[in-house]
Amino acid sequence: MESKYRRYLRLLRHIAAPCYNTYMNIYDLTAKTRDGKDFNLNTLKGKVSLVVNTATGCGFTPQYAAIEALYEKYHDQGFEVLDFPCNQFGHQAPGSDDEIHEFCTAKYQTKFDQFAKVDVNGPNASPIFIVLKQQQPHESVKGIKNKAAMAAVKKISTTCTAEGDIVWNFTKFLVNQDGQAVKRYDPTFDPQDIEADLQELLS
Repeated sequence: MESKYRRYLRLLRHIAAPCYNTYMNIYDLTAKTRDGKDFNLNTLKGKVSLVVNTATGCGFTPQYAAIEALYEKYHDQGFEVLDFPCNQFGHQAPGSDDEIHEFCTAKYQTKFDQFAKVDVNGPNASPIFIVLKQQQPHESVKGIKNKAAMAAVKKISTTCTAEGDIVWNFTKFLVNQDGQAVKRYDPTFDPQDIEADLQELLS
């Protein structure tokens, strides 16, 4: 029979466990850099960020070019890109963190860095994406062609099982200066078309 002392310790551990779903903004969290160090996102407070789960072997990978163009145009105005490679969708990000970085810089001349690879769905999902999905659980897909494409990938997306889950690579979240996700864009959404929303936040 469990003693009162052991029961107390078990309850205490439960209370002390991190409850990521109670965080109100991602700038309260940390992320692992590709060299394994902790990066405190609170250093980004006051800036606008675009958070993206990426992959190097995806049909949406060419979006890196448009994301880089936004970064170069608005970085000096307080805009950051938070690039999180993810191998959960079709195993399209199989490389090491350094190999992914080398690919991005060589093929798309990205100036922003990549974080360590993460899960975005399931029991091992990054707390950052848990918060983002809670703040923006839905995305609106525009156009018949894009809707057909997203319907197709959803059928093969084995990790998209819960409300708000990310369907595929290159789901994009626009985060305001307080760390709140204010927009969610589906993988088919052209990053160039984020510019108007970005300008509004930066103005």
